[in-house]
Amino acid sequence: MEGLGLFSTRPIAKGQVLGITHVKDDLFQHGVIRTPLGGFINHSNFPNCELIKGNKVFLLRTLVEIITGEEITLKYELYNPEEE
Repeated sequence: MEGLGLFSTRPIAKGQVLGITHVKDDLFQHGVIRTPLGGFINHSNFPNCELIKGNKVFLLRTLVEIITGEEITLKYELYNPEEE
């Protein structure tokens, strides 16, 4: 990467919810608002985080322990908010 993205400043445990990445809202294009957390996550084919899709929000949760300085990544997927 070129220094953009999210990097841990401390160790983060496996299974830790890091925050909200998207909020569902029909007033916005595609029915969702992406939060700053959701906007800076880079893609990886071998991600260390996953999305947890709820009724109103998407949460970011760690899949493995993340060490200090490690980039926080997610495997991008196409989704249709109306199917949620």
